Amino acid sequence: MAAKALNKKNLVGLGAETLADLLLEAVKGDAARQRRVRMVLNAEQSPAEAAAEVRKRFSQIRRAKSWLDGSAQRKLARELKELIDLIGQRIGPEEAKTGFELLWALLGLSPQIQERTDDSYGVIGDVMDAAMEAIADLAPRLTLDPEELAGTVFDALMDNGYGEYDGAIPALGEALGPKGLARLKTLAEAARAAPVEPVDVEGCGTLGDPARIFEILRDRRGRTLETILQDVADLEGDVDAWLARYTPEQLTYHTIAPAAAQRLLAAGRAEEALAVVQTCLARQEARERAFDIPDVDEAHFACLKELGREEELQAALWTRFETRLCVPTLRDYLKRLPDFEDDEALIRAQEHVLAHPSLWDALAFCLEWPDPALGARLVLSRAGELDGNAYEILTPAADALAPEHPLAAVLIWRSMILFALEKARSSRYGHAARHLASCAAAEAAIDDYGPHPDHQSFVRSLRKDHGRKHGFWGWVD
Repeated sequence: MAAKALNKKNLVGLGAETLADLLLEAVKGDAARQRRVRMVLNAEQSPAEAAAEVRKRFSQIRRAKSWLDGSAQRKLARELKELIDLIGQRIGPEEAKTGFELLWALLGLSPQIQERTDDSYGVIGDVMDAAMEAIADLAPRLTLDPEELAGTVFDALMDNGYGEYDGAIPALGEALGPKGLARLKTLAEAARAAPVEPVDVEGCGTLGDPARIFEILRDRRGRTLETILQDVADLEGDVDAWLARYTPEQLTYHTIAPAAAQRLLAAGRAEEALAVVQTCLARQEARERAFDIPDVDEAHFACLKELGREEELQAALWTRFETRLCVPTLRDYLKRLPDFEDDEALIRAQEHVLAHPSLWDALAFCLEWPDPALGARLVLSRAGELDGNAYEILTPAADALAPEHPLAAVLIWRSMILFALEKARSSRYGHAARHLASCAAAEAAIDDYGPHPDHQSFVRSLRKDHGRKHGFWGWVD
């Protein structure tokens, strides 16, 4: 009899008692897996019992002192995310207040965990973000005293060393309500008017000149308070209070202008929004705009649409397409043209793609549109520019072109083969051999190689020029 596959259907057939024995054996000696099973068992009983188990685990984490290496860090992060799911799916729906308290307690674990590990890749930070998202999901069902909640949020944000409480005000906006937001505003304004106390400096150790430390603390606290007031203003729909946080120059920054324009548009102040965006664009052009700022461009388009400036909008859309080969922008541009004019405009756009200075941007456009025929024309007309090192785009491009445009695909595969051999990239020899096999498979579909050598000639030239690359030929033969 053939052995049964290890799958869910066959495991279910073993029966509950056998599976229970196997599970107990599998988790023996593995504390993390035992906790996971215990959590599931408690989740199946009642929210109160599940909450008790979660609190117990939080206490264990809080008491731990050992350093967490990368593996242990990831393991803890997975466990915490499972706890967040448990709270959000099992406890929160029936006991919103308990769910919030548990998620807030999880955020409070962040400093202790961060001090025990190197979170350069943001693994623990991602967990805290997930907890805040779960809090946002719970917020509409919370019936906490809004002013007390405001005090809790304020205290947390003022001691937010690792950013675990970032986004707390927007997440809890519905639970805070008008009273809670007003209380937050009062607390922030009072704190902004208060001087930095000597006790605030004690935790800074020997960082240097006391006057400098006072200045650092004042600036740090000031930025936190401004963020609190800005979040409150956002939830209250007070655009002017939100804008007041920034200087006129800061409102021209590409990181700030789109958000400002979005809020002004929502408030029915499209002309002001357009002025903000246009000033930002002018500032970027003055600096010889070398990098893409899609958020600014999108805000610009939104302003022009709101104001009904169709000609300016079409010009702006075409400009973005010309410079960035942006597929969504071209689609929007064509969609807004009268009937029958879009075909002519598309032909003009295709010619622009073929002549674009960046072959890679042009090829990426052809893949995203998608337009394999245009991609083939691009490759055949500019084959000499192919850089076989750009395998991230060349590989999917060859795969997309191969079915209907085999010669273009072959030229791409050849560029990657030649790069690997000419640069002696032995780690790529296996890939290069597969590309050569793909070239051979495509040969039957190619009637005319044009100015390019046929497959046999190409292979002969490879053996002549790179016959001693035994690692490569070993893969081929």
